[in-house]
Amino acid sequence: MRPGPDAFLPAERRLIDRLRTPAAVQHWLNHLPYNREVGGETLRSFRGVARAGTVHCFEAALAAAVVLEQHDFPPLVLSFESIDKLDHVLFVYRRAGRWGSIARSRDPGLHGRKPVFATPRALALSYVDPYVDFTGRITGYAVVNLETALPRYDWRLSARNVWRAEQVLIDRPHRAIASSDERIDRLRRRYYRFKLHHPDRKPVDYRGRERWTPLPPEFERG
Repeated sequence: MRPGPDAFLPAERRLIDRLRTPAAVQHWLNHLPYNREVGGETLRSFRGVARAGTVHCFEAALAAAVVLEQHDFPPLVLSFESIDKLDHVLFVYRRAGRWGSIARSRDPGLHGRKPVFATPRALALSYVDPYVDFTGRITGYAVVNLETALPRYDWRLSARNVWRAEQVLIDRPHRAIASSDERIDRLRRRYYRFKLHHPDRKPVDYRGRERWTPLPPEFERG
């Protein structure tokens, strides 16, 4: 159940009051250090993220869902499956009939998208090219409403890791996204060439870049 204002600590309430739009939430997440956990040891709720001041992709999606739920956005997340099992999760929303996303990642192309996509599938397809690195390739996606998927589980404010939220996404059937081997091979060769010349950077020059939201500072400098 959507928590009322009294469920939040004063600092959390101030943060929620300040972050009233998807753009504001994306900006906040962009300026949090990335949670570079080594062994997948954390999956923090919004409360955990606010306290730790660091975030990884699923934590960012959960935090965005909690903040924007307080501003009447449903808590929707989009889960990607990849052939290398390195999956990705976004918060997604609809504005004026168009879909956009909020996300945090170690890869620049996997951050947010402006609300310009006609369907969740069209939004998901915008991530296919930048998902390709040495091993990644999207195979499917699913949109999940966390309110209905986890009605009696505290994924919002728990002080513990919220692993059940991850399991819900793992168990949810994903709709297939097909891409040609030729296209993926071409993108992977391009990625190899870029990393050969820029081993400490990641590419940002992709088709459709104008539909991305602003990137975190470390990528904008790249």
